[in-house]
Amino acid sequence: MIFTTFAHQDRRQTMNIRQELKNYIYEEIVPQYAAFDSAHREDHALTVIDQAMKLLEAMPEGREEVDAEMLLTAAACHDLGLINGRERHHLDSGAIIRNDAKLRQWFDEARIETIAQAAEDHRASGKSAPRSIYGMIVAEADRVIDGETIIRRTIQFGMNNYPELDRQGHLERAAAHLKEKYGRGGYLKLWIPWSDNAARLAELQDLIADDSRLREAVAESYEKTVKGSAQRDS
Repeated sequence: MIFTTFAHQDRRQTMNIRQELKNYIYEEIVPQYAAFDSAHREDHALTVIDQAMKLLEAMPEGREEVDAEMLLTAAACHDLGLINGRERHHLDSGAIIRNDAKLRQWFDEARIETIAQAAEDHRASGKSAPRSIYGMIVAEADRVIDGETIIRRTIQFGMNNYPELDRQGHLERAAAHLKEKYGRGGYLKLWIPWSDNAARLAELQDLIADDSRLREAVAESYEKTVKGSAQRDS
């Protein structure tokens, strides 16, 4: 099973972002993800931040009109609402941003509202397009199309939220979710034309369309996840 992969890159030093804000994001916001399910831990927050900054850097025109500090904050805070559960987490993330008094050290009310809306608009199952370029970039960054990562996070989410399922139940749930979200005709939408997600998604869709390859990939990911969990618990 071969997927195009990419490595984390620290972009904290590549944008004109005030040090105090960076400290707040990386020392106080990102660590909150440690309390969430294993598919939404600190590594997920850092991946979304990294991808959002990468998309901004690659923006072919209008980049000067996008505030890197606002984008960083929206990307970092997009899943904070998971503290209250998954169902309304995107809306709860927006509420958390609006109620964060510390953010007012760096942003006025209008900017905070835009950041909150970007967090609210990131969810893949949302019916409407994001309301701003910030929401589009965060949504696209949250849709990092890396096949192995997507399958692993799907398995992790199932193990955290459906502990009553046996091995076969987890494999069937994961395969069904992958088809519903990422398969051809799935509900996942891409918003950034200069992103390389489209090519990655086509690669993943080829795998999903092949039931044999999909079963093999899901089973392989499940075994690795179970083994990793057992090692952490030992």
